Amino acid sequence: METKVYNQLGAETGTIELPDAVFGLKMNHDLVSQVVLVHRNNARSAIAHTKGRGDVSGGGKKPWRQKGTGRARHASIRSPIWKGGGVSFGPKKEQNFSRSIPKTMARKALFMALSSKFKDGELTVVDAIAFENAKTKLAAAMIKALKLRGSLLLVTTKKDKDTERAMRNIQRTAVFSAANLNAYDILAKKNLIIVKDSIPMIESTFVS
Repeated sequence: METKVYNQLGAETGTIELPDAVFGLKMNHDLVSQVVLVHRNNARSAIAHTKGRGDVSGGGKKPWRQKGTGRARHASIRSPIWKGGGVSFGPKKEQNFSRSIPKTMARKALFMALSSKFKDGELTVVDAIAFENAKTKLAAAMIKALKLRGSLLLVTTKKDKDTERAMRNIQRTAVFSAANLNAYDILAKKNLIIVKDSIPMIESTFVS
């Protein structure tokens, strides 16, 4: 498979052959959905936390005697059936949402996500990027020159602080190095920009 290569100014500079093993796979929605769900679960943290009857304050004294009052018997005003009492079976912050998935499945989903972007015309390959002094206006000019609209993920050969600084003030954009790609972050953005030298790195890192 062949696709065009552009520079930062939006001009076509040549073509590049994309590896079929990475960009030529048919989408399996069930597999990708499973991988994305695991990714989201692993990023989730337990925030909601309720107190049981042993956690709330008060209730050390029996509210009234066991018999003779004509009222129902109660041992504590902190029972779950009392206002201000503990909560039965409520969420706890100790919950662990993390899941694991085989690496082969995660890699396959990654390739399917990349293939989907290529098939839908949402993949753009650039020969190189350089934002002098990490200027955001240069990053914005590149996006405008490439005629991209919507959210965007930029894939670089390695972690680049200047590139990240230049892109972070642009809404709905993200920067990833080739070795840290995953299916979820690719599918979460509409447009995908890949630096040309990142393609062989993706192939060497993930194709076993």
